[in-house]
Amino acid sequence: MKESNNTCDLKSCYLCSRVLTDWLPAVAQQKKNFQIKKGEQLFVEGDPVHGIFFVYSGTIKVHKKWDNEKELIIRFARKGDVIGHLGLGKNPVYPVSATALEEATVCYIDLHFFRSSLRVNPDFTYQLMDFFAAELQESHERMRNLAHMSVKGRIANAILALQAQFGTDVSGAIDLDISRQDVASYSGTTYETLFKIFTEFSKNGKISAQGKRISILDTPFLQETVAADNQKN
Repeated sequence: MKESNNTCDLKSCYLCSRVLTDWLPAVAQQKKNFQIKKGEQLFVEGDPVHGIFFVYSGTIKVHKKWDNEKELIIRFARKGDVIGHLGLGKNPVYPVSATALEEATVCYIDLHFFRSSLRVNPDFTYQLMDFFAAELQESHERMRNLAHMSVKGRIANAILALQAQFGTDVSGAIDLDISRQDVASYSGTTYETLFKIFTEFSKNGKISAQGKRISILDTPFLQETVAADNQKN
């Protein structure tokens, strides 16, 4: 992770776009910008928390150890998102890891300045509370899906979620280079199971998977697969 100077424009990241204008000079003085290479880790599960990160550019996966050598991807963070907040609280260690899926830039502020920002900027504090609440609801839904949905339903749901978050490129593919292993980790399944279901979906004309790009060819089918699982539970 390499520190870079004067990368942030003090407008785009989650913090800068929500604090008082008069607070921005303090942000400019306190923040640090880091460039992360593809595959490089921002922090590792179990590391002590010293500050909070705000994604300025690129895509970062937030993941957790699952069943010894496996991992579960919790979410994908991109420009404007917050990373590292799960380490706040009585036990200040990161309960997750964060790894760049592509070259990324993040803004970093230490915990002391972060807490000062919360006290001085009530709108920022309120919007961050909303963000925490929304993420908690999404986390509960994901846990429910892992417990009750079939593997096929989870994979269909993951593909739809990726398209909803990242949109599509000019060819109609989901606008994210993502490995099959990461799709499996996001779906809460193994690579072997994902490969089997991807092959089935592809043969039946439901999706197309070329390299690290996935195209949805039959959205209603994926939606119905997810809905059928939800009706059962």
